[in-house]
Amino acid sequence: MKVKTILVSQPEPKVDNSPYFELIQKHKVKIDFRPFIHVEGVPVKEVRSQKIDLNNFTAIILTSKNAVDHFFRVAEEMRYKVPEDLKYFCQSEAVAFYLQKYVVYRKRKIYVGQKDFIDLSPLIKKYKEEKFLLPASDQLNFDVPQTLNGLKVNWTQGIFYRTVMSDLSDLADVYYDVLAFFSPTGIKSLFKNFPDFKQNETRIAVFGSTTQKEAIDHGLRVDIMAPSPEAPSMTMALEKYIAKVNKDK
Repeated sequence: MKVKTILVSQPEPKVDNSPYFELIQKHKVKIDFRPFIHVEGVPVKEVRSQKIDLNNFTAIILTSKNAVDHFFRVAEEMRYKVPEDLKYFCQSEAVAFYLQKYVVYRKRKIYVGQKDFIDLSPLIKKYKEEKFLLPASDQLNFDVPQTLNGLKVNWTQGIFYRTVMSDLSDLADVYYDVLAFFSPTGIKSLFKNFPDFKQNETRIAVFGSTTQKEAIDHGLRVDIMAPSPEAPSMTMALEKYIAKVNKDK
């Protein structure tokens, strides 16, 4: 069956040159964007109940833009004046660049990884005498504590925000040829909103092995998988599939 409509379970890209928009132009498909999950900040009272005192830390480990936003939100609500000599360890260049929203870059000690969390290891190891705070969500990737414990550093996780399933009730009677998922929580959100969901002819696209496992555990048939050697991104996987099924026979 040809693909004419796709629902991407993420916010709409804010850049004009997104590969999704190229996909729309090239294959004349309709793509809607709707986050199946969203982030909510944990109240300061709850952060305090985790016995988190920001004064006790000399370095912050930031794994995402959400971590940046919620660290500074909590700092402000706690009336904590962020010291100029605080060290920031950012998982990627994108996170480090985003940090400029809150601090004057050239006056701060900022250390940047390549992409994956493990890439930060040499930098953290170099400063292993620091007291590290990891402001994170309630769904932390298992490799993060594994890496930090392996480095034998003094670190504390603080749950500063949560991943919450969105209300999708308005989509009850809407049909799409393809549903694209990027996290296990996205799959869970689908079934929380629609417990009786039947896949039928709907194609399921997933990004990552943990998302794939969640889909299969829920009895879904995975038709489009990313990343792969031929399709390292979701848009490339969709492009490959659409080109195959939409060609005139």
